[in-house]
Amino acid sequence: MLPSADIEAIERATLAAVAPERIETLSGWLLPLDPGTVGRAHSAVPLHHGEHDPALIDSIARHYRMAGLLPAFRLPEVPSFEAWWPWLATAGFRREQTTLTQIGSLDGLLALAEHADDVSLEDRPDSAWMAMFLGEGLDPVDGAYRSRALARAEGTLFASLRRDGRTLACGAASFAQGWLSMHGLRTAASHRGQGLAGRLIRAMALEAQRRGIRRAFLQVDAANTPALALYRRAGMTTAWTYAYWKTA
Repeated sequence: MLPSADIEAIERATLAAVAPERIETLSGWLLPLDPGTVGRAHSAVPLHHGEHDPALIDSIARHYRMAGLLPAFRLPEVPSFEAWWPWLATAGFRREQTTLTQIGSLDGLLALAEHADDVSLEDRPDSAWMAMFLGEGLDPVDGAYRSRALARAEGTLFASLRRDGRTLACGAASFAQGWLSMHGLRTAASHRGQGLAGRLIRAMALEAQRRGIRRAFLQVDAANTPALALYRRAGMTTAWTYAYWKTA
């Protein structure tokens, strides 16, 4: 298990990247408040994986309702939270979207590709980056919320791999709390399997290395087999699994 200080740093860095409209705190929890579709931007999350009183469920839910939002939780699937499951079910919450928080070293990310040719890192997403990010397979409403949140984040760089004037892959790199985190990685369907994501990730890792950062994390849907295979090659390992608990 990761030290509590690393867990807290990862959760704070996660919210720095997804940039909710505002964040409240309560008894060792972060309560991001945002009307958008990005789950991490509007789900309460604990700052450590020790014991937490299930009575907090009502207090946290009340904060969200007072803000005009449906309460939601993003909870690690660890023994200390087992007592929460029946409380949440009784309160009308359901579990969904199993997600892996994976961590690794920059060395593994750098080894994914020999070079980062054709990759640029920019302070703001341009129209080509946005078109790639909001492209095939992504719900346009969800994509618009996600892109606005990423653009709102401070300290995020937007990576684009371009060839002959065409953007073939994109992603966002956040540098916060001593970690590199990677978000929104996309590759054009016609160019998947060509190692472009590896080049994109290498560029992000080189920038993190330049900033003195040595570790990286990401969150990936447990059902995303191609992404998991890529991250396995990079030496990423699962630090913990979490799921969302949402009201019907």
